[in-house]
Amino acid sequence: MRPPLRAVALLTATAALVTACNSSDDWSEPRPAPSAIGTLGPGFVDPSTKPAPEATITPQPGSWADVHPPKDYRVVLLTSGADNPTKALVTAVKEWADDEHVDLRTIVVGNAHDAVPSIAKAMEMGPDLIVSAGNDLIDGLALVTPNHLDEKFLVVGAELAEPTHNVTAVDWDGASFRGEGLGMSSTYDPNSFTADRCAAAVRAGVAAVLNDLTGIVVWL
Repeated sequence: MRPPLRAVALLTATAALVTACNSSDDWSEPRPAPSAIGTLGPGFVDPSTKPAPEATITPQPGSWADVHPPKDYRVVLLTSGADNPTKALVTAVKEWADDEHVDLRTIVVGNAHDAVPSIAKAMEMGPDLIVSAGNDLIDGLALVTPNHLDEKFLVVGAELAEPTHNVTAVDWDGASFRGEGLGMSSTYDPNSFTADRCAAAVRAGVAAVLNDLTGIVVWL
């Protein structure tokens, strides 16, 4: 029997927690749910209908550019892996957070076995959004996210095979890892994780979440 997530989170793990220098509070105070600043442009999604659960949408390039998070939007970045695609994603998240004055905190997961307690730790912190970067986190997210539907997750550069409504993913031809049980996509290309592609993935994904377009895959 697995111990409860809250108990697992208290176990000694190899995850390293780094608090951003611009952190303005301890996130302990409740506050209203954050809302988007700006609106989605034409072509992001069909305005006449909301995407079905687990649907894939292909927004027009740049249709997310006018959407921004509120200042001090609380984000935890979960990352695992030292490969170049993961590094590119982490850089994109950090640069976005700096540009948008996001209150970003980072949990570096030592290996896949530490994913579940690290995800639990991220939830305990009380963020507005948890962003995942690194294929090693996918199996852990698949276990945790269906049991915590009030937590919002954004997966960049990969996706969950059966996402619940609280999990949004951003993918493209060359990414789309969906877990060890399914193996690596035959089209996987680490060179597709360019700085521009990763930056677009973060911004498009956050724009979707802030507009309640969740539980879907945003395909770039």
